[in-house]
Amino acid sequence: MAYAYWKANKHQERAVFDLYFRKNPFGGEYTVFAGLEECIRLIANFKFTEDDISFIRESLPGSCEDGFFDYLRGLDCSEVEVYAIAEGSVVFPKVPLLRIEGPIAVAQLLETPLVNLINFASLVATNAARHRFVAGKSKSLLEFGLRRAQGPDGGISASKYCYLGGFDATRSMVLILPSGKGPKTETGSFFKAVETTLVYKISVHEFDLEREYTPPLQKKCFIFTYACWHMVPKLAKGSNVAAGRLFGIPLRGTHSHAFVSSYMVGLVSPSSKLFSGLQSPDEIIDKSLQSADGSSSCDDFVSSVQTWINKIQCSNSLRGIFGETNQSELAAFTSYALAFPRSFLALVDTYDVMRSGIPNFCAVALALNDLGYKAVGIRLDSGDLAYLSCEARKFFGAIEKEFGVPGFGKMGITASNDLNEETLDALNKQGHEVDSYGIGTYLVTCYAQAALGCVFKLVEINNQPRIKLSEDVSKVSIPCKKRSYRLYGREGYPLVDIMTGENEPSPKVGERILCRHPFNESKRAYVVPQQVEELLKCYWPGSSDKPREDLPPLKDIRDSCIKQLERMRPDHMRKLNPTPYKVSVSAKLYDFIHFLWLNEAPVGELQ
Repeated sequence: MAYAYWKANKHQERAVFDLYFRKNPFGGEYTVFAGLEECIRLIANFKFTEDDISFIRESLPGSCEDGFFDYLRGLDCSEVEVYAIAEGSVVFPKVPLLRIEGPIAVAQLLETPLVNLINFASLVATNAARHRFVAGKSKSLLEFGLRRAQGPDGGISASKYCYLGGFDATRSMVLILPSGKGPKTETGSFFKAVETTLVYKISVHEFDLEREYTPPLQKKCFIFTYACWHMVPKLAKGSNVAAGRLFGIPLRGTHSHAFVSSYMVGLVSPSSKLFSGLQSPDEIIDKSLQSADGSSSCDDFVSSVQTWINKIQCSNSLRGIFGETNQSELAAFTSYALAFPRSFLALVDTYDVMRSGIPNFCAVALALNDLGYKAVGIRLDSGDLAYLSCEARKFFGAIEKEFGVPGFGKMGITASNDLNEETLDALNKQGHEVDSYGIGTYLVTCYAQAALGCVFKLVEINNQPRIKLSEDVSKVSIPCKKRSYRLYGREGYPLVDIMTGENEPSPKVGERILCRHPFNESKRAYVVPQQVEELLKCYWPGSSDKPREDLPPLKDIRDSCIKQLERMRPDHMRKLNPTPYKVSVSAKLYDFIHFLWLNEAPVGELQ
């Protein structure tokens, strides 16, 4: 298509494109806009290399003229201007997320990568925001999705945009593999980080997604640095440490079932040959643990744990709940606590939650408490999560009361196991004691909806408005270069988004304005705004001297997103039958849309 523009000598004609979506995802009535930072980095580094041009030459018909390839050599985005809504904003259908102004051939080359970068990012951020809304503000949300994401690039992107949409952290799982020397303490010497580069191509050009870029434009690659944690003795793997490192996302996590089941005590193999386990509590060699304040040291932490498990077993208030616990699980918990005394969070469902996992955890947590440490809590990954969380809370309360350990009854409880919006809602209705949720597959794959459906439409060329018509009214575009505003009411909630022509006067606080549905004549309302916010700002001025908005850090975008979501009217946010948010045009733009529609649509003839 770029060659066709060039061949017709149209490639330098000034065009305006709107990037927007037509329908909110997941059956809801709002969307979180994300991906702007990557779009700007793409534009900043847009350039064809000689290798690119050679490949394009081979791919196109031999009749293509050499002058076109000379044109590609000098192509960049210096004549492009980008206007966008702030990343992390709550957005709605039809309102442009990006407005691209520039030579039409360059703008069309940008179409596919821009739509790609915004489509997935906004979908994931919206999915995260919806999960946050159902879970509630008080719950901690952990993104657990890397292993089931669509490739490492999808996994890294999902971690970033889940955090933007309101999640608190990404999963970082560390395994300390058992050995004859026993576990070590938390230390950086355990890890050997090896960085690799995953190179991808979008469309026919390359660009850089590193955190920083420096104009002038130069040859760079579209890369995502992905940290691979290589196995070394007694070490192990980070589930998404790379996202934490790249974007500053907090890391949270625990061990796996494999870590617990790797500890065995006197088991019988299928061939009936007795073999000794890898480790039991008595076989942990390095048993010492320094107190939290460093003032003292426990020479035999394992014995302290054994003492506490005996006390719990003899407790009157806990009698009858459990008998003998699984000793290999106890060894695993003890070993993990020795390695991570300040962040001990145990996965308690490897064997039996109430008869083994919870008592074993409590014994280790109480032994840590004696040394001034506070265990983080437990994770439930199977079973009836509502029931088990309530029973675990009762058990923790009984421990606090029986042994006089302040705050033990408020021990953290994390739940995972294929959670989604529906299961969170069901848990809320059943009643539960879960403090944190680890959500993976349904979150990062956007299982409920595969794509947002962004589109990129020409709305003006050479200062002449253009419209795309369709028998499906939802696919009719809104022509001409526009300005977009958000109007707020007395209670501080957004009431309506309105689009106007570029040269129309801005809506003013306290002045009544007629807001019209773009295509439905009967839907209209007067609004007297108490606050007016212009949505589109310049993020890439090209060679012009227009002021440019800065790209804020990810945490600031996340904070802004959360504040915007909290400012929305509750009926727009609810899961069941949400109220549609109003998107409108000015009366003048409404008249122009329909004038252009009638002017462009062919008139039928009946015979």
